[in-house]
Amino acid sequence: MPHWLQVCLKEDIPEGQWITFDTGEEELLIINVKDEFYAVQDLCTHDGGNLAEGELEGDEIVCPRHGARFCVKTGAVTTPPAYEDIKAYPVRIQAGYIEVGVDE
Repeated sequence: MPHWLQVCLKEDIPEGQWITFDTGEEELLIINVKDEFYAVQDLCTHDGGNLAEGELEGDEIVCPRHGARFCVKTGAVTTPPAYEDIKAYPVRIQAGYIEVGVDE
């Protein structure tokens, strides 16, 4: 069962934008795609670059270094040069706040 961490208010992340969030264990991206919120690792599995510096295209985050793409809904890699998925985390909204579920 995940441990839920409060991130921010829903309104703090406009549609098509994201923020980074430090869980204490790793950096995550909290992304708003059409008013649905997703959380994924902020780490390209190809070379360890930060995905937060990339661009969002639809429901994919594009690594700025070599163009690898990852689905923000599932963490699945969709375009090489990365071949390993990134971790996706559950997200819920509680009293207007975004919360991310992390392993205890």
